Amino acid sequence: MSNSSTISVANETQDDCRFLSDVVAGLAKERRTLPCKYFYDRRGSHLFDQICELDEYYPTRTELAIMQQCAQEMGEQIGPGAMLVEYGSGSSTKTRLLLDHLIDPIAYVPVDVSREHLHDTAADLADAYPHIDVLPVCADFTRDFDLPAAGRLETHDAVYFPGSTIGNFEPPEVTRLLQQIVSLCGTGGGLLIGIDLQKDVDILTAAYNDSLGVTAQFNLNVLHRINRELGANFKVDDFRHVAIYNQTVGRIELYLESLLQQTVELEEHHFSFAAGERICTEYSHKYTIDGFAAIAESVGLTLRRQWLDENEYFAVLHFALLE
Repeated sequence: MSNSSTISVANETQDDCRFLSDVVAGLAKERRTLPCKYFYDRRGSHLFDQICELDEYYPTRTELAIMQQCAQEMGEQIGPGAMLVEYGSGSSTKTRLLLDHLIDPIAYVPVDVSREHLHDTAADLADAYPHIDVLPVCADFTRDFDLPAAGRLETHDAVYFPGSTIGNFEPPEVTRLLQQIVSLCGTGGGLLIGIDLQKDVDILTAAYNDSLGVTAQFNLNVLHRINRELGANFKVDDFRHVAIYNQTVGRIELYLESLLQQTVELEEHHFSFAAGERICTEYSHKYTIDGFAAIAESVGLTLRRQWLDENEYFAVLHFALLE
């Protein structure tokens, strides 16, 4: 079967309207927020790729090491004839290790909001894996989306959710997202997911405050994007990147802090910021395996296998949806 690289793309006008409404709604809150999914335009995606190479940022290299060592076991655990659906695919670096060890995979469906980055990655994967249907979908995976049809019928669907992205969501959102995955996969399906584990606070905070300032650029880039795509007038140099660990709830919190009193205009909206006022751009929750397994079990997912690095910084977990 020849490889397909047709991308299912949501209507761009609808995407722009949703972007605008999400930004306006977030900035209008008493405690201002911006959804972290809007980090990932082309520049943001490239900056995140750079973050993954930083000395301080342990999650990517730690998860990659787990994949290099255990991908064959993961492929066997997922089973033959699967359609692999990746949430937030990005550059799909770790995915190649998994695809190399899947047994007769039918299709690979990368799902990502960064349209241009998704196009580039899908084209590379289509060349590298001509025996697998590569069927990318440009979508927000937190919302319902349809799976494309492959050239052959898969035995089951398996979601791959690497990178500890699940940590970006608050507990009620995690439950809803896992419920969506259960609906997408159906009985016999499965979930392979990466979670960042709780550890020393100094290690955690250093990972989000790198010495080269790449994470700061990544965080501030969302303001550049809002200016460029929505016509706002953020003076980006008047904001700074802040990352702290909230011990009470076990999460890293990313903010953009106003350095002075200022007003930002976005269409007919005016948002006034006091000096020191912050916009929350991301949470990154850190888990225990038992704690996350309990959340998954509440929606019908059963933990079948787990793989950790020697320092127990990170875990890759496989859940099955049983009858």
